[in-house]
Amino acid sequence: MDAVPDIDGVAGESVVVIGGGFGGLSTACYLADAGADVTLLEKNEQLGGRASRLEADGFRFDMGPSWYLMPDVFERFFGHFGRSPEEFYTLSHLDPHYRVFWKDGDSVDVVPDLERNKELFESYEPGAADALDAYLEQSEYTYEVGMEHFVYEDRPRLRDYVDPDVLRYSWGLSLLGKMQGHVEEYFEHPKLQQLMQYTLVFLGGSPTNTPALYNLMSHVDFNMGVYYPDGGIGAVVDGIVELGEELGVEFVTDAEVTAIEGRRGAFAIDTAGSDGHNESGERYLADLVVSNADYAHTEQELLPPSKRQYTDEYWRSRTYAPSAFLLYLGVEGDVEELAHHTLVLPSAWDEHFAQIFDDPAWPDDPAYYLCVPSKTDDTVAPAGHSNLFALVPIAPGLADTPELREEYRDVVLDDIAENTGTELRDRIVFEETFCVDDFSDRYNSYRGSALGLAHTLRQTSLFRPPHASTVVDGLFFTGATTTPGIGVPMCLISGQLTAERIADTL
Repeated sequence: MDAVPDIDGVAGESVVVIGGGFGGLSTACYLADAGADVTLLEKNEQLGGRASRLEADGFRFDMGPSWYLMPDVFERFFGHFGRSPEEFYTLSHLDPHYRVFWKDGDSVDVVPDLERNKELFESYEPGAADALDAYLEQSEYTYEVGMEHFVYEDRPRLRDYVDPDVLRYSWGLSLLGKMQGHVEEYFEHPKLQQLMQYTLVFLGGSPTNTPALYNLMSHVDFNMGVYYPDGGIGAVVDGIVELGEELGVEFVTDAEVTAIEGRRGAFAIDTAGSDGHNESGERYLADLVVSNADYAHTEQELLPPSKRQYTDEYWRSRTYAPSAFLLYLGVEGDVEELAHHTLVLPSAWDEHFAQIFDDPAWPDDPAYYLCVPSKTDDTVAPAGHSNLFALVPIAPGLADTPELREEYRDVVLDDIAENTGTELRDRIVFEETFCVDDFSDRYNSYRGSALGLAHTLRQTSLFRPPHASTVVDGLFFTGATTTPGIGVPMCLISGQLTAERIADTL
């Protein structure tokens, strides 16, 4: 995967990038490196998009992404500019990668040592060690072929797939099946199936609606490892911003875009002033516009009806990744029972996914994730304290009130105590919540989804909204709603694909 992106022809073009998430930051870097005059406008007070940071009382929380996966993508990104990740931040390889508590009292650690993981699998099911080898062999093949020929190469049209080379590369890939059926071919034990499927949460899907193609995530998990950038994911944001500044990108925060007018060569982008009105805001002129803001928000709120690619009905009909109930906690003392990454899972999780995708409701028996970065990084909490957040995936669009949050906060704290042995109530010195309404308000996220469009079969690859508007010449999109999709590494790649798409049109 060493091909050099072709981003010729953008030199001298003025570009406004709307939104400072990973997709926007990546696009801005690629375009500035190619000679464009790039200004990035960010609605909020800090860059990073959903990778914002919350700092209070000596605690520093990553508010969104907290897993550093697919290190090769970061190496490739920085390598394009003749740099390397270690010039900007330091990585720690986590051991264990993560801990799992099941609610029947069982628990396991998944570790960097594959042989130990095979022993773990064999302890649950005879033959599961060999099955894990076979599964990971398929997963590695899927990753290598999929990344090179279907992720790093954008294929926005059906005819892009009717090609002998594409058919040759896709031979042997599980393109049409669902993850549940694919995993069942290798493992019978439900807990082993869950261990191979938990990463679907990062894609915003469930085992029954996510294509089997995403078995590649197990190669990411078991073979490539789980890392932590010292300082958290926010340190990665800082690194990319530093790179962007060196390349000449102008970053403007507290600049909420309220309207996009014009066309290629003559765009006007309005921002709101501190009082929320355009009259006291700024107007930016540009040849080209790239939106890393929520795709639906960009189309429905920033463009007039005649300039939209999709109707309200289209956005309502999509399948969205979960929202989340997040509980950020500063806690006295250690939390010995927990690892840096901990998953707490019901023995059977069908009902949990049903309450997200089929019959939306606050989960009665939630599956959730706990992150304790202070296990690895003593800069994220005061001495003698732990930094911890809990994330419960919930359906997007749920009612979100202070009363519901308080009620569910108690549910989560009780569940943590019961299923991990970690009692937190009398030790909490800092507390903040974040939920559906916050995703909508802070990130303009459609229905308060934490991630955007889920990776269902009908919302993967060419079935996701395109990088280039089909209505407004010179308007482009980047980020999780476009290809390749959800996740920090995918958004970095999306920035490259968007920059290449722009170059193709010049």
